[in-house]
Amino acid sequence: MGDHKEQQPVRVGAAVRRRRRALELTLAVVAERSGLSVPFLSQVENDRARPSRTSLEKLADALRTTAVELLAAADPAASVDVVRAEHLPEGDFDPRTRTLVRGHHQLHASEFTGDHDAGREFQHRNDELMYVADGAVEIEAEGRAYRLGRGDTLYLTGGVRHRWRATVPDTRIIVVAVAEHIEALQDRSR
Repeated sequence: MGDHKEQQPVRVGAAVRRRRRALELTLAVVAERSGLSVPFLSQVENDRARPSRTSLEKLADALRTTAVELLAAADPAASVDVVRAEHLPEGDFDPRTRTLVRGHHQLHASEFTGDHDAGREFQHRNDELMYVADGAVEIEAEGRAYRLGRGDTLYLTGGVRHRWRATVPDTRIIVVAVAEHIEALQDRSR
């Protein structure tokens, strides 16, 4: 009742194709950069295949963007949008990423459940906030390790290199970030 776009799967194909063409890359070049096959990439672009979280991250890296940006560009902006909780089969503990804000907006929010590639380093152009909804994480930023538990938050200004890993099973973190297309304020002296 009144829910906008309720239960529609996010399709990233058009966003991937737009980004690839904007960079003037062929499918073969993106395949080589990402380690994914040309037929699979073609299926993704035509929305005949949905990439896993890992494949989407590889694809985003090859396109010099982030998975969050590709997901955000997948749907047109909406002023009101409800993203329903996912109902997973009992005993499904696979790591997953879920976008909490669809469309091209000034803020992005994603939910990460379980662990992910702990060796992967992130550096976002703009500020972000990490909130631990369940479990615990260890975040390495600017040469220091921060241990966060349920209810803790960590704020990172744009440009800070960081990586994180879940330290207990079933960890769930929420990441809210200023979108990459927004020009951040350069004056941090306040």
